[in-house]
Amino acid sequence: MNRLSLTQRLTLIFVGVCTAVLLGLGWVVSNSVEKHFEALDVEVLSGKMELIAQALQRVGAASDLTQLSHQLARSLIGHHGLEVLLLDADKAVIFATVNASFDPAMVTTQATQHPGQPMLWQLADQTYRGLAQQIPTAALDAKGNHASVIVAAAIHIGHHQSYMQAFLQTLWLFVACAAVLIVLLGWWSVRRALQPLRAMRDQAQVVTAQQLNRRVSLQRMPVELIELAQSLNDMLARLEEAFKRLSDFSSDIAHELRTPLSNLMTQTQVALSQPRAADNYRSVLESNAEELERMARMIADMLLLAKADNGLVLPHRETLNLADEVSALFDYFDALADEQHIKLTLQGQGSVSADRLMLRRAVGNLLSNGLRHAQNGSELIVRLETLPDAVQITVTNQGADIAPEHLERVFDRFFRVDPARQHNAEGAGLGLAITQSIVTAHGGAISVASGNGVTSFTINLPSA
Repeated sequence: MNRLSLTQRLTLIFVGVCTAVLLGLGWVVSNSVEKHFEALDVEVLSGKMELIAQALQRVGAASDLTQLSHQLARSLIGHHGLEVLLLDADKAVIFATVNASFDPAMVTTQATQHPGQPMLWQLADQTYRGLAQQIPTAALDAKGNHASVIVAAAIHIGHHQSYMQAFLQTLWLFVACAAVLIVLLGWWSVRRALQPLRAMRDQAQVVTAQQLNRRVSLQRMPVELIELAQSLNDMLARLEEAFKRLSDFSSDIAHELRTPLSNLMTQTQVALSQPRAADNYRSVLESNAEELERMARMIADMLLLAKADNGLVLPHRETLNLADEVSALFDYFDALADEQHIKLTLQGQGSVSADRLMLRRAVGNLLSNGLRHAQNGSELIVRLETLPDAVQITVTNQGADIAPEHLERVFDRFFRVDPARQHNAEGAGLGLAITQSIVTAHGGAISVASGNGVTSFTINLPSA
C-alpha cells in the first residue's frame, strides 16, 4: 500500500479542519436564521394572543361569545396566513378562521400540557407555527367558576421554509466551492512551505564519495529547519572526515604492506637467480622471516583495532595496583633506557579495575613511544594520581615538541609525525591507535599535550 506523502497528509489535515469549520459555521448561521424566524413568529403570535385574551376578559356571558366571534373575524381581516381557533371546555369550536382545521384534541393537549410554547402543525401540505393556551373569561360556568376558552393561533410559515431552502442551497454550495478552493490553496501552500525540504533532498541526492564537500545552504531556510539543515551539514562533515581517514588508512595499509612485500620478492628473486650455498639461502630465509613476523604483528594489530571499532574487545577486569604494573614495565624497558641514558621515574600510587594484559600493552606503548622520542640523558616520568572518580596515568618525556597540527592526529592509524612515513624498525604507526582503543574499551579517555620540550600522554580510567 502506498504511503501518503507529507504534502498529502498536511493538505488533508488542513482541508479537514477548514471544512469542519465551514460546516460548523454553516450550521450556526442556518440555525440562527431559523431561530430568528421562529422568534419573529412567536412575537406576532404572542401579540395576537394578548389581544384575544383582552377580548375574552370582556366576555360576561355565553351570549357574548357570538359577539366576540364577529369581533375577531373583523379584526383578523388583512392578516394573511394567520389562523385562529377557539374551543370551549367541551372542545366545541367557538370560532375558527377559514383554514384553522386543526385537530381539537391536539390543540387541547398543547394548551394544557405546554401552554405558550411554540409548535409546528402540519395541515395538508401546509406547515404552521403556532401557540395554544387556555385563557379564562369573565363568564361563570354552572359551578360558579370562570369559564375558560382554549385559544390556538398559528402562522403559515411556507414562505420562511422557501427562503430557508434557498438560503441553505446557497450556503452549502458556497461551502462546497470553498472546500474545493481550500484543497487547491492548501496543496499549493504546503508544497511551497516544504520547498526547503525538497532542496535538502536534492542536495542529499548529489552527495557521493567524490562530492562529500557539498553542504545544504542555510540561506532563506525556515527557522524550523535550520537546526535540521545544520545537523545534516555536520553529519556530512563527519562523513567527509571519516571517509578521508578511511582513504588515508587504505593508502597506509597499501604503503606498509608494499615495502615488506617488495623486500620479500626482491630477496627471493635474487636468491633464485643463480645457485647459492646453503648458508646464503638460510640468510635469505631468516631475513624473509623477519619481514613476515613484522607483517604478522601489523595484521594482528589491525585485527585488534577492527574488533575495538565494533565493540568486540571486552576487558577481563581485575583490581590492579598501578604502581606494581608500571614497575614491571620499567623492568622490561630498563635495558633500552640504559642505552639512551634515560632515567625512568614512577610517582604516586593508584589502583584500577582493568584487564592486566591490555593495560600493560597500553602503558607499554606509551613508554616505548616516550623512549623513542626522548632526548638522551633526560628523564621519563610516569605519574599516578587518584581523582574523585577516576585514576590518571601521565607519561611525560623530554624531547622535540609535536606540532599543533599533528596533535589531533597522533592517535590515527599509521600516522607518523614524519610526513615521509619511511618504512623503518620503529613499527607501523599503530601503537598509539591501539592504546586509544584499549583505553576506550575500559570506559576511559586519553589525551596528549606537547610544548616547551615536554610531551605528556594522559590516560583517565574510572576508579576501581
